[in-house]
Amino acid sequence: MVTGWFVGEGDDFRLLGTRCSACGSVFFPREDTYCRNPGCQGGEPAEVPLSRRGRVWSYTDSRYRPPSPYVTDPELPWEPYALIAVELESERIVVLGQAVPGVTVADLTVGMEVEVVPGVLDEDAETTWTVWRWRPTGVAG
Repeated sequence: MVTGWFVGEGDDFRLLGTRCSACGSVFFPREDTYCRNPGCQGGEPAEVPLSRRGRVWSYTDSRYRPPSPYVTDPELPWEPYALIAVELESERIVVLGQAVPGVTVADLTVGMEVEVVPGVLDEDAETTWTVWRWRPTGVAG
């Protein structure tokens, strides 16, 4: 889990971004030191929970095994997964993430509504690495 990038569980799961106090720009991943808007004279970044839902802006699938630091067992066959770029309506920013397991590019269309949910990237006996995933609304899981 990347500390400070998301919070909560289940229906309370939210990505955390930051909003500039001077210009109102919202950033994800969060920016805790300065405003990344080149037109801004600078303001204090404040943590803000992001919208749980957005619309598919673009998507693709990962047909190859990514290099480290992506966690994968080289002994197992590679399982492609869908990557979704989602525009959050309120914030007007695009956030990239994996689709939930079982959702493929054949299930996606540009403009469809999706919601952010927690997912497991990897786990061992001591640690579970949590990430965010995108799930089409109305899909259980």
